[in-house]
Amino acid sequence: MRADNVLSISQIIRRRRNEAEIRNGYLSLLGRILILALIGWALFTQVFLIAQASGNDMFPAVKDGDLLIGFRLQTDYQKDDVVVYERNGKLCAGRIIGRETDVITLDDSGTLLVNGTAQSGEILFPTYAKEGISYPYTVPAGCVYILGDYRTQAEDSRDFGCISQEDVKAKVITILRRREL
Repeated sequence: MRADNVLSISQIIRRRRNEAEIRNGYLSLLGRILILALIGWALFTQVFLIAQASGNDMFPAVKDGDLLIGFRLQTDYQKDDVVVYERNGKLCAGRIIGRETDVITLDDSGTLLVNGTAQSGEILFPTYAKEGISYPYTVPAGCVYILGDYRTQAEDSRDFGCISQEDVKAKVITILRRREL
């Protein structure tokens, strides 16, 4: 009878040890999941930006519905950088054409001049001036002049003026095409 008691006590100890190991395993897994969630939250709220393009202002480079992944930590934007900026509480995409102290000139032939140099690049559409801004236009300090690539249809700095660099949220580093999703 004594052997049965010893055997049952050792089984109880083994069972309790297994339960404790399983409990510790679940707690360890939960801790790792929380750490990964915290890292993911930090990456996608502080380092990277994911936005969906709306409209065809940046056609053909960015199409309506494309996902834009931007780098938020960029602070020094260069000409021709595609950026995501905020305007009236809405995220928009555009290309930086001019930085502070640059002189932007648009003429009746659809030619865009920045500091006296014609800018064409791969843009297929002419750039005409719109109502409200007189040219030549000097970009103020702390601002950038942004144009859409679909120049004849885009709403950009020709409509509402320069964008403060504080309103530029991220430099686009990747475009994910969303076809039939």
